Parts: sequence; structure tokens; C-alpha cells
Amino acid sequence: MIAALENSVLVFDIGGSHVAAAVCHRVEGAYRLGRVVSASHPAEQTCDAFVGLLHSLGVQASAGIGGILGAGLAMPGPFDYSTGVSLMRHKLPYLFGVNLHQALAARFGWQPSQVRSLNDAGAFLLGEIGAGAARGVTRAVGITLGTGIGSAFAVDGRVVTEGPGVPPGGEIWNLPYEGGIVEDLVSTRAIQGSYRRRTGKLADVAAIASAAAVDPAATEAFADFGRHLGQALRILLPAFAPEAAVLGGGITRSARLFLPAALHALEGLDFKVRIAELLDHAALVGAAVAWFDAFNGSAAHSAIHSQAQAV
Repeated sequence: MIAALENSVLVFDIGGSHVAAAVCHRVEGAYRLGRVVSASHPAEQTCDAFVGLLHSLGVQASAGIGGILGAGLAMPGPFDYSTGVSLMRHKLPYLFGVNLHQALAARFGWQPSQVRSLNDAGAFLLGEIGAGAARGVTRAVGITLGTGIGSAFAVDGRVVTEGPGVPPGGEIWNLPYEGGIVEDLVSTRAIQGSYRRRTGKLADVAAIASAAAVDPAATEAFADFGRHLGQALRILLPAFAPEAAVLGGGITRSARLFLPAALHALEGLDFKVRIAELLDHAALVGAAVAWFDAFNGSAAHSAIHSQAQAV
């Protein structure tokens, strides 16, 4: 267990309404996630309240564990991941302009350099590469399916946002598709809209999925979603030449309803389509993968190790 304690970081997955936290241990190159704790965003919508929530969850997750080296944050965008400054105005607006790395480091008594962040879709993909469905894959794409569609591209275990076949910033949600953009037809609202056109009823995606066993309109709505997902990936991914595309996010809980249509649209292409193995925990593991990748072998990492017990 000593090795685990010497290679442990706090990790946070910051979503639109909830925050999850855990300690992730790296032992002999393998990643092991500890107990996951979570909470809703604070009712008091201020920076101090939000940072206080992160600190509280971190203390709970790391109870009884010494030598925490720092923290990795899986954050939605827009966010300056290198500096830790939030650029979000429409979601978590009270964090706009705040340096979250500095604020969280101050609560734990760390140096700001001990806190790192990355895009939540990138964290999802790194988690699946490190300990999930993309283990051993050299060129991988991660696709998260939920309110919108998130994406990340990785080569040799590192997220890339530019290069051959990589769309600007590694994002596909806003790329042209069927007279609009990809997210118009591959998203929660796309499934809801398809179902509503057939039935006149507005329902959430979980309810539509539950009804699919007896409601043809629900089955058809998910088939439409799968067809558009497959067609969009068929257009957008071959230039990158991935070995595998890993699907995650809340909608993948209903993969049985849309995956056959997606795979049919992708017939003849070389890459494999896999469902995430870590699911909701992928971004937590990925935040640790990114943290250790940033510090591995560096002088900063050695310095942090030397002071970890004091932290």
C-alpha cells in the first residue's frame, strides 16, 4: 500500500449539476479508483461556495489516505486548462475569470502547480485508455453522448487537439451535418424531437428508452439517433484513422436501442466501436492519467513527492 500512497491524487469530475470526487492510485502503471463521493452544486452560487464544495468532497474522498500529491479536474469548457481560469459564462457563471487551480490549491495548502485540469471529454477518453475499453489502443476517439455530443482524439495515450484528421480543438459537435451541425441530430434534444414528431409528446430520454419495449415510436427515435451518429462518425473519423471509437455518456445506457443502427451506418470502415467500460468513472480516472502524464519524471513531480506527507 505504500506505493499507492506515494502515487495518489485527488480527482474531480465537474458536471453541470453535480461534482464527483475520489482518490486515484497509480501502482506499477495501473490505475485504481478509490471511494467515489458526490454532491450537487451548492445552492449559494458563488466561487467560494463552489471551491468549498470541492474541498469538502476532497477531504471526504481522501479520509485516511496520506501523501496526496495534488488534484486533477475534469472540467467542461470553455476553460483555459493550462492556467486554470474559467471562461464559462452560460454555465457556472460565478466561476468566470476565476483561477480555479489557485483557489483550490489554497484550500489544501498546495502550490497551484499541483492542480491540473483537462476537458471532460478528454478525461473520459484518457480514462478508457488507462483502464477501460481503449487499453492498448494507439489511436483512439472518445465520443460522449448526452445533452450534447462531446469528443476527444488521442495518439499514443495523449489527447491531441490538432493534427491530421483532428477537427479544430478536437470538437465535432459544431461541424456541418445534414444542413445544420452534428449536435442538432446527435443529442438528447434530437431523440426528444424525433419522438415528439411521431407522438406529439415531450418526454425525457430515460422515459423514451423505458417505453421502447412497447412503443414503436420510441424504438424509431433511438434508431434515428443511431443512424445519424453512425453517419456523422463515418464522415468525420476516417481522416484521423482511429483504431477504436469509444462511446460514453448517459445515452450509452440505452446502447441496445441505437448501436445496431450506428454500426450499420459504419459498415466497411476499419475502426472498432466500443462501449465505455468505466462509464461514469472514466473522467475521474482520466484526470489522474493526465496528472501523472504532466508530472511524470519531472523535477516538479520529485518536489511534490518530497512534500506530500506535509500536505
